[in-house]
Amino acid sequence: MKTVSKLCLSGALLLVLAGCSSIDARTTEYVGVAHAAPTNAANVEVLRREPLRPHSRLGEILVDASVEPAPPISDVEQKLRDEAAKIGGDAVVVVYDRIQPQSAYVSGPLWDRDIHTVEGRKLKGIVIKYQ
Repeated sequence: MKTVSKLCLSGALLLVLAGCSSIDARTTEYVGVAHAAPTNAANVEVLRREPLRPHSRLGEILVDASVEPAPPISDVEQKLRDEAAKIGGDAVVVVYDRIQPQSAYVSGPLWDRDIHTVEGRKLKGIVIKYQ
């Protein structure tokens, strides 16, 4: 009886974890640029186009976010701010923001298989420092 309850508990935990939205980020600092001290994430701007004022590029942030369920956009923007602040950025210019297939899987019996795609949100931002 205990084995059955452990299996039910494990299954319920798996369902809860599968239903959570996720945001994963990877930051790459550019080689050959001045490395700035970390900044305050609350002061980092999220922009949709390159600013006119003088700036230098520090690196890139790649964000992978779930779609079903999707995290709040404010959480995605905060992730960009946090990552940019780590490498000394004053702003992040979003250059790529798209929902696209990330993987696929096959299910069903051998004679009637279905191919299902798993979509995710891909976002790329350039971290800049104002001069």
